[in-house]
Amino acid sequence: MNPPLPALGPRYLRTPDAALHLGLSARTLEKHRCYGTGPAYRKLGGRVVYGIEDLDAWAEIGRRSSTSDPGKGTVHPARPVRR
Repeated sequence: MNPPLPALGPRYLRTPDAALHLGLSARTLEKHRCYGTGPAYRKLGGRVVYGIEDLDAWAEIGRRSSTSDPGKGTVHPARPVRR
């Protein structure tokens, strides 16, 4: 008899669940996608999905330990980035 397989959680999240994972609204995450300021996403058929690893990596960019910590980068607001 084979041992039971471990239960796997979802690898990809749709926009509402990805936004919940990040603590954002779904609309904010959609704006980030449109402006190119958000986490990496995939188009599978007509669906937009986010890898949990991609969401966590994007959030990690904004990690700071103090107000003087420059961090790894900048998580831009959900609006067009002026360069």
